[in-house]
Amino acid sequence: MKPEEIIQKIEKQLYSAQTNPELVNFGFVETIGDGIVKASGLSNVGYYEEVEFVDDDSSGFVLNIDEDFVSIVLLKDSGHVVRGMKVKATGKVLSLEVSEKLIGRVVDAAGQPIDGNELKHENPITYPVEKIAAGIVARSPVDRPVKTGIKAIDSMTPIGRGQRELIIGDRSTGKTAIAIDTIINQKKLDLGLKKVICIYCSIGQKKSNLASIVAKLKEDGAMDYTIIVAASASDPASMQYIAPLAACAIGEYFMDKGQDVLVVYDDLTKHAWAYRQLSLLIKRPAGREAYPGDIFYLHSRLLERATRLADKNGGGTLTALPIIETQGNDVSAYIPTNVISITDGQIYLEADLFNSGVRPAINVGLSVSRVGGAAQTKAMKQVAGSVRLELSQYRELQSFTQFGSDLDEATTKKLERGKRLVEILKQPQYAPFDEASEVLSIFAVTQGLFDDISVDRIMEVENKMNEYMKNSCADTLKKLVSGAKVDEALSAELKNKISQFKRINNYGSESPAN
Repeated sequence: MKPEEIIQKIEKQLYSAQTNPELVNFGFVETIGDGIVKASGLSNVGYYEEVEFVDDDSSGFVLNIDEDFVSIVLLKDSGHVVRGMKVKATGKVLSLEVSEKLIGRVVDAAGQPIDGNELKHENPITYPVEKIAAGIVARSPVDRPVKTGIKAIDSMTPIGRGQRELIIGDRSTGKTAIAIDTIINQKKLDLGLKKVICIYCSIGQKKSNLASIVAKLKEDGAMDYTIIVAASASDPASMQYIAPLAACAIGEYFMDKGQDVLVVYDDLTKHAWAYRQLSLLIKRPAGREAYPGDIFYLHSRLLERATRLADKNGGGTLTALPIIETQGNDVSAYIPTNVISITDGQIYLEADLFNSGVRPAINVGLSVSRVGGAAQTKAMKQVAGSVRLELSQYRELQSFTQFGSDLDEATTKKLERGKRLVEILKQPQYAPFDEASEVLSIFAVTQGLFDDISVDRIMEVENKMNEYMKNSCADTLKKLVSGAKVDEALSAELKNKISQFKRINNYGSESPAN
């Protein structure tokens, strides 16, 4: 070809109407180490923006913007990122694809399946992992319960749909057990409430623990409405950091569709560890107990997204159950106090109670729900009103009488009633109660109907009583869950039915336990 022809051909390609020039924000890798890339350039990049490495499969997101460099956290690392490699901004905030197909699946923090089966979304929607929480005007008061099926919680520290209730305690005190029981209990549709979509987020846990949880949920049929988001202990800190944010984004997808969602963050202590690791690698200054000061802001942004939307906005709810692990019952440490101040109450599990056989090992004095009776049925609110006070009085009297003082009749009666109350609130794992059985059990003890039954037989009598009432007194139980109060007529009817049950089975002839 002649030089003139070559020039004409180049000009035609350059100025063709089919050519659409695109402005792309590029940069170059300056340093890489421990999953953190520092890159120059990228002058128009934003916080939490996804970036891609040119001619490589690696990807990440921007976590820090300095004067000369940006710090990129690697999400997908091919191991081939080197100094001088070109990095490209995508213009997209870190997001993941969500759809109904996620229900029943186990996925990682990026929304990719890790349960061995392919995940194909139908008309997926992209949700950002960080999102501004709904404002006050867009919300409604919390007034509907999330039934845990655990008598001690539903009676004393009830959880409402849209609430943030912290589960806190030392290692191996039954924190995860409460969350799993709550998920399993959502299979029971009572009280006329909508079914709850459950999301269990495992952060920094062993894969063997996660496998046993998945197996148990499958066994009880709970995976039909449950999604598991997992970032195990062997995963990079970046995935552990993103996992709860991804779980919340998935929950918001269902909430925005008007559904009720329960998200369990197990646990935010390990999430704080992952954030601390990333922060120190990008040279953010540490504060109290070596945590960066903005860990509070991170957890508050996450938990503030739990809400009950107003009916005009769909009426969906997102309930958060964050879990925090303490050391030596120290609730005054940095991370526990942070999350306590963010949430609407806490369920405090005490190691001493757990070791003495009281399970769930709930400390009545330190556990509270700021939603309280607003998230209870009228029957439960009325029957359980005195439980917390009686239990607190029993704990005080128990510590006082250990010195062997002579007791008057009234004090002895309170102690005996307290022993039976403690016993009735004990509950084995994976055995949640329905609403009617909970009300019935607490009513029987608080009304003194179990005072003549020895303490070691309380659980046996309780189970048989509930079975008898379901088989013989179904109409009476319907009244308990109908939303009506326990008036004098219903109270007398319940007392009569329980007394009849005791006579038939010859319960109550034994003397009270000492």
